[in-house]
Amino acid sequence: MPLIILSGYPCSGKTTRAQQLHAFFSQPRPDHLAETAAWPTEVHIVNDESLRVTYSHYNAPVSEKKARGAMLSAVERLLSRDALVIADGMNYIKGFRYQLYCIARAIGTPHCVIHCGAPLDLSRQWNAARPDGQRYDEQIFEELVTRYEEPDGKNRWDSPLFFIMNTDELPPFDKLIDAIVLRKPPPPNMSTVVKPLTDTNYLFELDKATNELVTAYFQAQNNHPPGSQVALLDCTTKIRLPGHKLSLPQLRGLRRQFLSLNNQRTVTDVTKLKELFIAYLQENVNQ
Repeated sequence: MPLIILSGYPCSGKTTRAQQLHAFFSQPRPDHLAETAAWPTEVHIVNDESLRVTYSHYNAPVSEKKARGAMLSAVERLLSRDALVIADGMNYIKGFRYQLYCIARAIGTPHCVIHCGAPLDLSRQWNAARPDGQRYDEQIFEELVTRYEEPDGKNRWDSPLFFIMNTDELPPFDKLIDAIVLRKPPPPNMSTVVKPLTDTNYLFELDKATNELVTAYFQAQNNHPPGSQVALLDCTTKIRLPGHKLSLPQLRGLRRQFLSLNNQRTVTDVTKLKELFIAYLQENVNQ
């Protein structure tokens, strides 16, 4: 089902639109649509709140990059031919919107971009009215506005493009249905097709993914009490920390065991490789 990409200045009403879209597409198929018309069986909103991204993530380029990576991973995981995904974020970098577009095109589903507009002074007021911890630092707010790359309907990754002002009561649902439900999705091309990993790439990605997870696990032990359930990196599967800390040599030993069991190309999805390694750790850390 379609991917809806929201875009706009900070505090321009994007989350309100996301909730309206979620409510509309969560309803049964409208009567005027034929039963053969596609309609989502699930509707997901992916935003900072669902990804546990705080406003402080935008204070530094490294943490902001991680936040964008979490958004990409979540959209790729949730988007399917039956599930509609609403990417509720600023999505202010055109290159990032292109990456989201590629995810939709790779699985053969339509997409659209909704530019949520509001006067800049009003966005500033809405930001200032938020409680502590839920608003952008004034300097960061202005920097995000300065870096904002407005969607352009001439670009294939920004098309079809809809513009909704803060004064509009509801999104144009009928036009959205025409554009992303009834429209035939474009076929994938060479730049968006997910290519299977070669033997060399498989071993490289396997080594890289497990090494990153070992480091993340070791750090999680220092940041969380024993018995906590934590999510490592961009993985959805949570792991329960044992009652005792594992040393790096112990973790690397488990990693070597996992590598020896998975050195064949049984899984070509890097995300699934990470989930498998987390499951392996969970089964073996207490032994």
